[in-house]
Amino acid sequence: AVQSLSGTGSCRLMADFMHKFKPGAKVYITVPTWSNHHNIWGDARVEKETFRYYKPETRGLDFDGMMEDIAAAEGGSFFLLHACAHNPTGVDPTADQWREISKLMREKGHFPFFDMAYQGFASGDCVRDAQAIEIFLSDGHMVGCSQSYAKNMGLYGQRIGCFSLTCNNEQEKIAVESQMKRIARATYSNPPLHGALLVSTVLGDPELKALWYKEVKGMADRIISMRTALRNNLESLSGDSWQHVTDQIGMFCFSGMTSEHVDALYEKSIYMTSNGRISMAGVTTKNVETLAKAMHEVTSA
Repeated sequence: AVQSLSGTGSCRLMADFMHKFKPGAKVYITVPTWSNHHNIWGDARVEKETFRYYKPETRGLDFDGMMEDIAAAEGGSFFLLHACAHNPTGVDPTADQWREISKLMREKGHFPFFDMAYQGFASGDCVRDAQAIEIFLSDGHMVGCSQSYAKNMGLYGQRIGCFSLTCNNEQEKIAVESQMKRIARATYSNPPLHGALLVSTVLGDPELKALWYKEVKGMADRIISMRTALRNNLESLSGDSWQHVTDQIGMFCFSGMTSEHVDALYEKSIYMTSNGRISMAGVTTKNVETLAKAMHEVTSA
């Protein structure tokens, strides 16, 4: 493992590692995904493919389509997976579904690379939010992981992350880590120190770590409560079901609104990405009613 420039830097190191040591390999990316994933692997000259993930009709997981695409992919492909709190949809597989995904990917010889930018923001439990990785490891996979401490430690401006790859033995670990460092050296030389010391101090002290877990859960619980409040307000106004607002998890709500709806909200000084993704961290007890009213007005017009 090496320290990286947050999650983006970790992903870029993995993309460059792929290009250098597995030339010609494809990376499969969810539809939809965080838009920068395409930029990162594209700029690293790695061939990209996509696989089904989100089902607009149900505003949930397209599990059958996902499994079909994993099965159809060329053996030995790389799959970019969101460890928890999928961005932008907020839709995650269940533990049982992760086990099925792991089993199929093992059979196909695929390599799973997990982007974990929101650990703790899905369930409020940092350990539980890592369950997908634990399932894959217990099934015997070699895995890669990008970790970001930008959100869950409030260190966005410090650019603190970690890029990890599992290895078979100590000798392999030394060889792999030296190449990880070589790529990082040519890319940005050295990562920031101050934020890394904050992270290592918190994680290395049992009392501070327990306090951090508690504070992360407090933030996650607040977001969950805002989901409930937004859903209740929308259903009270419209009489329609907005269940997907509370079914989804993490920082984002994939509302189902169109770009036209988003443009109309812009005129009301309410802002979100053009695909209808709401940052639930920006929803508060003071603005949730205003948000729900505006959403109802533009979606029922």
